[in-house]
Amino acid sequence: MFDLGPNYVPLPPELADARVRLRPPRFADFRAWLAIREKSRAFLEPWEPTWEADMLTRAGYRKRVRLMVGDWRDDRGYAFHIFDRADQSLVGGINLTGVRRRAAQYASLGYWMGVDQAGRGLMSAALRVLLPAAFQSFGLHRVEAACIPENAPSRALLVKFGFRQIGIARSYLRIDGAWRDHILHELQVDDLMASRGMAGVPAEKRAGAPVREDAAPIAAEQGAIVDRQV
Repeated sequence: MFDLGPNYVPLPPELADARVRLRPPRFADFRAWLAIREKSRAFLEPWEPTWEADMLTRAGYRKRVRLMVGDWRDDRGYAFHIFDRADQSLVGGINLTGVRRRAAQYASLGYWMGVDQAGRGLMSAALRVLLPAAFQSFGLHRVEAACIPENAPSRALLVKFGFRQIGIARSYLRIDGAWRDHILHELQVDDLMASRGMAGVPAEKRAGAPVREDAAPIAAEQGAIVDRQV
């Protein structure tokens, strides 16, 4: 039985390059997602909110995917799985959440990568695809990101793509069972395009994927920040 749902509206933009492809999670991704999350649990848990009791169940996965569909429809967030184009395997996830419209026009960036795939440049490739689209396809003015001070690889990745540190939020998020301070970062399009992370990207590809003509305009009311961990 094919289980390719759910349907995302408006239609997702095409986000891919020679190394990675990004697309919203599908129900049929469950087994591949489960395998990588199970294997990477010890690697990921120190940096993520405490895993819910149903985190690794099919029912829990489908519940979170349905919530993502609602976020997408209501312009609250945009979640993607990351696939390695070399073998089409699922290697991680990346998302824009907590979308704010009206005078703000910003969202928060989050991402994760499997333990066996870390250090291969795949997250850099995913950011190189998603961040330009955040400004053009999704119409954002600013992208924010927060990370634990001890997470040196993530901090280095943000700097590589032009994020600027803007402060420290005390006890900002409950991570792995404890309230943790986070370093706050923000990114605007000019900083992204001048960053080391975008070096070598052709100018015509730097503006992000064009908005699809058959997609509904993305312009909803402000929504709440939600962490889907998918």
